[in-house]
Formats: sequence, structure tokens, C-alpha cells
Amino acid sequence: MLAIAFILGMAGQPKAQNMSKVPTIRLNNGTEMPQLGVGTFLVTGKDAPGKIFYALRHGYRLIDTAQAYGNEKEVGEGIKTSGVERDSIFVTSKISPDAMRGGAEAVRESIERSLADLGTGYIDLMLIHWPVAGKIREIWQIMEEFVDSGKIRSIGLSNFNPSHIDEVLSFARIRPVLNQIEIHPYMTQFNVSGYNFRNGIQTEAWGPLGQGVTGELEDPAILEIAKRHNKSAAQVILRWHMQRGLITMPRCDNPEYVSENADIFDFELSPAEMEIISGLNRNQRTNEKNDPDKFPW
Repeated sequence: MLAIAFILGMAGQPKAQNMSKVPTIRLNNGTEMPQLGVGTFLVTGKDAPGKIFYALRHGYRLIDTAQAYGNEKEVGEGIKTSGVERDSIFVTSKISPDAMRGGAEAVRESIERSLADLGTGYIDLMLIHWPVAGKIREIWQIMEEFVDSGKIRSIGLSNFNPSHIDEVLSFARIRPVLNQIEIHPYMTQFNVSGYNFRNGIQTEAWGPLGQGVTGELEDPAILEIAKRHNKSAAQVILRWHMQRGLITMPRCDNPEYVSENADIFDFELSPAEMEIISGLNRNQRTNEKNDPDKFPW
């Protein structure tokens, strides 16, 4: 609890009223998913539960984690100590490539371990983290089994290109509800998001601010738009995601930014501003190795 108290003291009172304005996106199975949440990539260690606690107590209801992040137990602890009702929280995790390469039994064990570590009773959305060649069909069918048992509510994809999506759709008994891909102003991925939408699959953006390494937060065009709206560059970029109809979850490692990122529902970008930001695309990944066709993970 000391870590939680420390986190709470790092930022002032949240603009909680803004979080009540977070829209939901309806998935193809009828489930409503918050459009804005927090990601937990690199949120590890003893301070991790406090950061989850802080986000939930400040109104966020979408929490994104993964087996590969090594923090599901800490995420679960933060959820438990937050006092927020489980049914109002949407938890996403992802099956790791290592588990997929280990075969069916390794994947079943990894999902059971995720359920135990999170301690949430069920997982709202489980994704295949990367399209490991030769393993997708087997893993998808296992995920369908967990949906049948009620331990997972929805299943989807992460870092899948259209060719990978076509493969899944060729055999899926339960249709993927979502594809989580890297999207930010320098990596707009309209082709993949459009393909998702055409197939009734929602699109979720990871790294929505470029993970702080691509430079969008200092881009002159974005800064000019931010000044016009009396907002930060990050707020403008997140608003761009919202108006594209994307689900997104900036990281929750900085409590000050967690509060700021929620304050994006009191302004709107004009069509011209949306075009300006979209026109910044460079097909620049946060890591050049994050190519779904040849990733080394």
C-alpha cells in the first residue's frame, strides 16, 4: 500500500468527470469495450500495482497487459486493491510467442497461469500477441475452447497483417473481435485498420504516442494544432486516434500523464487538422523489428 500511496501523491486531483465521457466501442460479439484505456508495457516491479490502482481510481476501465510483459500478477494486485468492481473493468492480455512455440499444452498452461496471476476470474479479451507461423490455427482453437468455458469472454489478434487475418478467418469458429496494431501519426496503418473494419474487426492502437521515441510529440504541425486548442501534443494525438474510431491505451507508467491523457473529450479536431496529422505518416515503426512478417520475438 505504500507504493499506492506514493503514486497517488505524485499527481493532483484527476479530472474524473472527463473519464465519464469515454465512449465504448461495440465488438462483433456485442461486448462493449472502452475506447480509451492504459497499457502496461514496461510497467513492472514493486510500483506496478500502484500505477494500475492509480489509473483505475482515476476513472480508467480498460487495462492492457500481456504474458510477455511479466506483470500480470502486479496488474491483478492493482485491480484487486483499487476497490473498483470487477465487472466494470475490461482486462486484455496476450498469449506470448514463446508459449505458442511450445505447443498446445504450453498455451493452455500459459492461459491458466494468466487467469491465476490476474485473479480476475475471467479475462475480457485474449489476443494472439504475434502471428507465429505454423501455430495460429492450433492456438486459435484453444482460445475458442476457453471462450466456451467462460474463462475468456472475447478473443482477438495483435500485430496481424491482412494476410494473417485471412488465415484466421478461413478456419475461425469464433470470429476475432479486434486486431491490436502499432499506430501513431508517423505509422498510420490505414491499410490494415481499413482491412480490419471491412471484416467487422475493431482496431486498437498500441504505441499511440510513438512510445516516446519516434518524435511525434515534438512535431511542429502537431504542436501548432495543440496550441490552437490549448492542449498538449499527446492530447491532440490521442484525440486523433479517438476520431479515427480506434481503441487505444497509452502507457500508465507516469501518473501525471495518466491524468492528462484522460482530458481529451472537451475538444474536437477539425477535418483539416485530422488530415494534417494523418499526412505526417512515414511508415516509421517504434522498432524496425516490429514487422509482423519477420519479427524475431
